[in-house]
Amino acid sequence: MRSIFFTMALAVCVCLSPVRADTASNEAAREIVQQSIVKYQINEDVSIEEAIDSMKLRANILNFKMVADLPLSEQVESMGEEANYMRILAFCDALIAKRMVEYDPIFAGFLPCRIAVIEDSEGQGWLITMNMDMMLNTVELTPELQPLAEKVRDTINSIVDAGVNGDL
Repeated sequence: MRSIFFTMALAVCVCLSPVRADTASNEAAREIVQQSIVKYQINEDVSIEEAIDSMKLRANILNFKMVADLPLSEQVESMGEEANYMRILAFCDALIAKRMVEYDPIFAGFLPCRIAVIEDSEGQGWLITMNMDMMLNTVELTPELQPLAEKVRDTINSIVDAGVNGDL
């Protein structure tokens, strides 16, 4: 398997390393990390709560279970700090996840599929998730797993689209 996972892990280590000897390699590593994530602006006429409701509904329609809801900004506020809205929603098709992990346990590190919902300092909502095209174009999957991985990518993209547009 071509290993994007190794490259991404190396990039994260380089980016977070306290020793910054080579600025060019740090910039290259940072670029790899940034390419592994996609960020979508929620339409101005869609509230963050409408975006979340739309994503939950779309996931349900597509039979993709929401397995976690982490209200991080609420947790930060309960600890006495102010925070812009920050929440992580996690979705999964357990049967596909099982098959991917059986094929290669490294996929467990990417489970479940997460969509971060954040509000920036200007009050704009954003949806942030992993760039699944980058993964699909870098790993070699069996002919049986490839369409399942594409289904996961398409489902997450549909869930994000629903959130961006407020499609209830």
